[in-house]
Amino acid sequence: MKICVTGRSGRMGQTVLSAIEAEPAASNHSTHDSGEDLTTALADAEAVIDFTLPTLTDELLQTALETKTPLVIGTTGHSDEQKKAIQDAAQSIPIVFASNFSTGVNLLFHLTRKAAAILGNETYDIEVTEMHHRHKVDAPSGTARTLLDILNEETQTSYETDIAHGRVGHTGARPQKEIGMHTLRGGDVVGDHTVLFAADGERFELTHKASSRMTFASGAVRAALWLKGKSPGLYDMQDVLGLK
Repeated sequence: MKICVTGRSGRMGQTVLSAIEAEPAASNHSTHDSGEDLTTALADAEAVIDFTLPTLTDELLQTALETKTPLVIGTTGHSDEQKKAIQDAAQSIPIVFASNFSTGVNLLFHLTRKAAAILGNETYDIEVTEMHHRHKVDAPSGTARTLLDILNEETQTSYETDIAHGRVGHTGARPQKEIGMHTLRGGDVVGDHTVLFAADGERFELTHKASSRMTFASGAVRAALWLKGKSPGLYDMQDVLGLK
């Protein structure tokens, strides 16, 4: 498969290029970086892998629609309007849009849903923590936000009203429906995520720790290969891995 990689000079862009080199079924067709022509980069590409910034997303969607190029989007921090634009574009081209392309993290998503459905939030208090390197610009991480969305769905809670982003001062007793979200930033941490269920007498934790960006890059290449021949639609790594 001929793959175009955006964000060539970025950390993830470089790692994706290495992952393509390591995959016999894929080849690096072209790359794109800030200030370069995107239409030229996408010409004749069979898929695009994008780990850049939301500022490129609008142009990327428009160009991919014009060239009918399938997309793998690993960029996080999109606005609600941009997420809607991705959904709309998926009516015309196949798109894998995921907050995390690691196989282990997607298993964490799967197990979190199972745990939340079984344990609930009536007896168990739920907390989420995530840590990333000092350069990460969005918080909470896209992966943590996906975990919170799963927890909200399974416990009938709301991100807007039931998520506590850290705590300070005299907060009073913990509300029963509250889900805590705690973001840490520092050093060169690639990505750590934990979902904690705490009850009187016991505590249950699900944790994933990434030590290399290659796990995300390899997953993105796997997603690009999976897209070959797929009908237009919005997919995620749960689809790619057959976890749905």
